[in-house]
Amino acid sequence: MGAVAGTTQAVVVPGKRLPLLFLGFLCLAAGLSGGLAREGFAQAALLPAAVSLHGVLMVSAFFGTVIALERAVALGRTWAYAGPLACGAGGLALLFGATGTGFWLLACGAAVLVAASVVFLRRAPSFEAWALAAGAACALAGNVLVALGVVPGAVLGWWIAFFALTIGAERLELSRYMPRPRAAHWLFGAIAVSLIAAALVALPFTGFALLALAGWLLAYDIARKTVRGAGLPRYIAVCLLAGYAWLALSGALLASGAASDAALHAFFVGFVFSMVFGHAPVIVPAVLRRALPYTAWFYLPLALLHASLALRVAAGLAGEDAVRAAGSLGNVIAIALFIATAAAQAVRSPGPRTWHAAP
Repeated sequence: MGAVAGTTQAVVVPGKRLPLLFLGFLCLAAGLSGGLAREGFAQAALLPAAVSLHGVLMVSAFFGTVIALERAVALGRTWAYAGPLACGAGGLALLFGATGTGFWLLACGAAVLVAASVVFLRRAPSFEAWALAAGAACALAGNVLVALGVVPGAVLGWWIAFFALTIGAERLELSRYMPRPRAAHWLFGAIAVSLIAAALVALPFTGFALLALAGWLLAYDIARKTVRGAGLPRYIAVCLLAGYAWLALSGALLASGAASDAALHAFFVGFVFSMVFGHAPVIVPAVLRRALPYTAWFYLPLALLHASLALRVAAGLAGEDAVRAAGSLGNVIAIALFIATAAAQAVRSPGPRTWHAAP
C-alpha cells in the first residue's frame, strides 16, 4: 500500500517475487483463521499460535510482507527484498512456536522497510516521502517493543500510525494534482506528528488524530472527483471513500475510550482492507508485472466486506456476540472472495502490464 512512484528496474524478476508474496498470504490465512477461532469458530484455527497472535500475524507478518515487497520493487535494490523475506519468515516462525525469533525477524523486516524508505527520501525529498519514512519507523517501533516483551495490545498506537501514515502519504502523492491550499500540507504534517505523539501516550489521543486524518482525506483526496467517473477510477474512489468513513468511526470510538473490537476492526478491516481492495488493480501490476483488469465483480466482495463489518461493529457495540461472530465470518469470506476474483482476473489477463498511477 505504500506509494510506488518513479519505479526503477527491479533486480528481482517478477516470477521470483511470488514466493515472498506466498509467504505473506500464508500469514494472512493463519491470521484470518486465528481471528475466526477467537470468535468461536474453534475448528478454524490452523495452529494454536494463530489464535493468540492473530493481530501480529495480520499487521506485522502479512501487511509487513506485502508493503515491504512493494517498497522493494519500487526501490529496485536486491537488499530491500530482505524486508518482505524477514516479515514472512517471522510470521512462519511465530506459527511454529519460535516466538522470540519470529518477533525479531518482524523487527528486522521493519528495519529494512525503514532503510528503503530513507533511500526514497534521499532520492527525492518530499512531504509524502517523509510521511512514508515516518510510517515505517512506527512499524519498527511497534515490532521492536513486541520483540522486547511488550504485549501487542500495548503497541496498537504504533501500528495504527504505521498504516495511517503510509496510506495518508500515498493519497497525498496520488492527489497531488488536486487543488488545495498550502495550509493543507501543514495540516497533514500536524496530523502526522500527532499520530506519532499519540502512540507514545494512549489510544484515545490516536483516535482524535484519526478523526483529523479522516477529515483531511475527505476534504482533499481526489477520490471526491473520481467517484463521479466510471470503471476502475470510480471503483477505487468508492473503496477509498468508504474506508475514510470507517476511519472516522474508528477514530470516534477510540477517542471515546472504546478500544474495543468495534473500534479496532473499523480501522484494520474497514479502513485498511478498503485501501487494499481499491489499490490491488494498481499494486498487482507493479509487483508482479501482471495485469489485473478491472471488473464490476470487484464490487461484490467490497459490498460484502462493508455489510459484514457493519454487522460486526453494531453487534459488538450491542454486546451480541453470536451476531458479531457472523459478521467476522462475513469479513473473512469477503477477503477470500476478493482474492479469488483478483486471481481469476490476473489469470485471464492477456499478459504483463507496466505500472501506472492510480486515481
